[in-house]
Amino acid sequence: MNFWLELVLKLVVVLGFVLTGALVVIYAELKAGSHMQSRIGPYYAGGRWGWAQPLADGLKFLQKEDLAPAAADRTVFGWAPYVVMMSTLAIFVVIPFGPDMVGRDLDLGAYYLLAISSLSVLGILMAGWSSANKYSLMGGLRAAAQLIAYELPLVLAVVAVVIQAGTMSLNGIVEAQSQTWFTVAGLEISAPFLIKGQILGFMIFMIAAVAELSRIPFDMPIAESELTMGYLTEYSGIRFTMFFLGEYASMIGLSAIAATLYLGGYDVPGLSGNILNVVGPGVMIFKIAILVFIIIWIRWTWPRLREDQLQKLAWHWLIPLALANIAIVAVFKVAF
Repeated sequence: MNFWLELVLKLVVVLGFVLTGALVVIYAELKAGSHMQSRIGPYYAGGRWGWAQPLADGLKFLQKEDLAPAAADRTVFGWAPYVVMMSTLAIFVVIPFGPDMVGRDLDLGAYYLLAISSLSVLGILMAGWSSANKYSLMGGLRAAAQLIAYELPLVLAVVAVVIQAGTMSLNGIVEAQSQTWFTVAGLEISAPFLIKGQILGFMIFMIAAVAELSRIPFDMPIAESELTMGYLTEYSGIRFTMFFLGEYASMIGLSAIAATLYLGGYDVPGLSGNILNVVGPGVMIFKIAILVFIIIWIRWTWPRLREDQLQKLAWHWLIPLALANIAIVAVFKVAF
């Protein structure tokens, strides 16, 4: 296939999946949050179930005037939401949904994921600095401090998986989880890394992922009661929509990474070959949906942490535990 045609087709597929998935997750959060708090939730747009509420909200934002403060750096201000969105979309280039259903199977796929996902910090800093608003600047600085602190345990958790799998290729990591763990009565039993010794790494990764998303209980960069809307304060119209969609797209992206690294990705025990290209996407989406629900559940359950509590959790607990997890996995890898 022509390179450019293949590139355009993959881009259309990724955009369709991410944007559709983001709308579905927004609706799921509206309904799940309302049930958890004994509220009605959306019920007008789309009839009894309110299924069209995310579309109605999107149309509302698109109709709003795209404003920028008079003292803002308009170039940086305008590009910030697109930098955040591009870093999110780029994650899906290497996420495998089947043995052959991957944009590009890189040998350094895990390294690429960690590098590209950190670009969102730049977009948030750009938004906070360029808005010419003290609340936006404080929100941007809080976000930078938080994301840098929680990027470390996230990276260290992934390092333990790479050591156990013996490869940075995401397809290779999935295949490592599909290998026989033990045999019972002639049956070969395989299990994901979550069961094969990575439960601590999984918990560290998920906590760090929620912090990377700046969602409750780690929503200090926005903190409406303190900073109005943090680095988003001066944004409106399409640019605010891009930040809003970027958050939910990042939920899907980080959940896809966790599903690949810890839950076996597209693998189904007993199946192999081309059939996984058919069944694998459904399996992967199901695992992503479970992890997205957990993230939503956390938001509507936990209170916001103070800034000192937030930093202490990362530096005093998650990073030492992640380093200990790497040491344990390395010892078992060499010894067994």
